[in-house]
Amino acid sequence: MLMRKISFILAVALISAMPMNAQLFQSIGKAINDTKKEQKPQQSTQANPSSPQKQTSSAIQENKGKIYYVSAAGKGRGADGLSPENAKKDIQAVLNTIKENNENGAIVRVSEGNFLGAANAGYIEITNFITLEGGWNESFTERDPFKYITRIQPTADQMGTNGNKGLITISGLDDVMAKKPKGTLIIDGIMLDQGYETQYMPNNPKDERNGCPNERFETGRMIDAIPPQIEHPGIRGMQWIAGNVIIRNCLVANCTYFGMQFNTRCGEVEIYNNVIISNRYSGVRITGGDKNGEASHINFHHNTVAFSWCRDKYMEDMGYGYEFMTLVSADVHHNIFVGNNYAAVARTHALSGPDAPIEAKRITNLYENYFYINAADLQLPSKGGGKWTNIKCTDIEDMVDEKTLPKAENNRFLDSKDPMLDAFDQNYLTEVANIKVISSSQSFDRNSAANRFNAATGQNLQGSETRRVSMYGNRYNFDEAMKLFGAKANYGAQK
Repeated sequence: MLMRKISFILAVALISAMPMNAQLFQSIGKAINDTKKEQKPQQSTQANPSSPQKQTSSAIQENKGKIYYVSAAGKGRGADGLSPENAKKDIQAVLNTIKENNENGAIVRVSEGNFLGAANAGYIEITNFITLEGGWNESFTERDPFKYITRIQPTADQMGTNGNKGLITISGLDDVMAKKPKGTLIIDGIMLDQGYETQYMPNNPKDERNGCPNERFETGRMIDAIPPQIEHPGIRGMQWIAGNVIIRNCLVANCTYFGMQFNTRCGEVEIYNNVIISNRYSGVRITGGDKNGEASHINFHHNTVAFSWCRDKYMEDMGYGYEFMTLVSADVHHNIFVGNNYAAVARTHALSGPDAPIEAKRITNLYENYFYINAADLQLPSKGGGKWTNIKCTDIEDMVDEKTLPKAENNRFLDSKDPMLDAFDQNYLTEVANIKVISSSQSFDRNSAANRFNAATGQNLQGSETRRVSMYGNRYNFDEAMKLFGAKANYGAQK
């Protein structure tokens, strides 16, 4: 039973709010159940030859420095990592060498395997502008990040050794005096999955406390209490980044505290061809650091963002696919947003008062995206009354003013018969569409000793509330997530 300091009125309000969300999912879930009965044609997973996975922004130059090699079959001490035959075994060992030599522009090529950092701590830390390039075979003669899978996939053995670090942690790339990018950081072909370290309830559907819809789920619901849940992002910036960033061909799955979260001081950020799935709080949150709001731009395109979960099982806040943040302009296009628990895209953060002129410089565009069974497609601040303004994707161009979204055309619903949906775990997709509150109760005694004392001292009265949901943040299977690359030509993550 979860104790909360709430008034009786607030407790009732919370209970009444959740079934509305559940009802929304149930109504669109019926379409999935009906569609599953039909035979769907298969679509090739090969990307269209004109797909844009190799088209980076002209402002970003690829790194061309010294090449290092890391292999699961590599060596420890004595290996310099400068040839495939003398590859290092530990990514962090190479990153430390680059740091010691201050080798900005270096390229780190990594073979297939699971790499857990120094002493298997469960994360790596990047402190230089480099290219981290996964997806190589053991001999480094062929690269295919979707065949030769390079992963960072910690388990329960890493709990207590990685603190709140991101699976990829970025630090040391800031310069408060920087007016232009000081280098380029590229993360390419690294598959991040926290799902075997995250704590879940048992996968036993017979006990409704577990939030396990059926026996086909790998886990019950995510445990949302902090502690015991350790909060980890997939990619995390510990400081601002004064340079360009490219993140491509990556999987970010099952993270308990944002899929990607970092701050850009200056430069171009391009994030494309990624699958960002079943992460808590938000899939992607990037804030600008230039006080004038003009030094950074984000190009977020051709990503598949699915099942971003709210902060806790009460599902009252967070749970976004992509967040437009302050002091940075952004273009969000050619993405696929599916089943995000609070909203696919949020533009709820804005500067006001004396900072309103800075806010006016920010340009945020949202166009050419597909949306499917999100609790909301676009969320904006309240127009009055305290509630968020939720807008369907097909209404964005007509209902959102040009100052907020200058470019907003061709946002549309993904057809329930689109073959792309076959690439999802059908069991998971269906249960998300039909998520519901199984039971909800509260206990409140105004005349209890505790509440008489609270009333006398001007504190909130206390009650208890219990809510059980059919699912919440359950682990999404790694192999199923990999099937989403190239599932729809020209939209979402490409191959």
